[in-house]
Amino acid sequence: MSMQIDHQADARRFATVVDGIAAHLDYLLRDGVMIIAHTGVPPEIGGRGIAGALVQAAFDHAREAGLKVDPRCSYSDAWIQRHPDYQDLRA
Repeated sequence: MSMQIDHQADARRFATVVDGIAAHLDYLLRDGVMIIAHTGVPPEIGGRGIAGALVQAAFDHAREAGLKVDPRCSYSDAWIQRHPDYQDLRA
């Protein structure tokens, strides 16, 4: 599934809209570490890989920006465990 994911830097959020319904990932920045605090995908659009796409967008941004990542939300922590190519970013 291809979707447009927007990085809303001022809001510390990655967001997308699928079928008119918004989904997002919220993060904090602290001392060069992106702390993923919450990934929210409403049930109406769940099961389509949206959360994974949001998390990957956050990790890709962190890599490009030279940040480490602390995946505090349970979904982002499970995601990084399934993607060993991103382990080097773990704070």
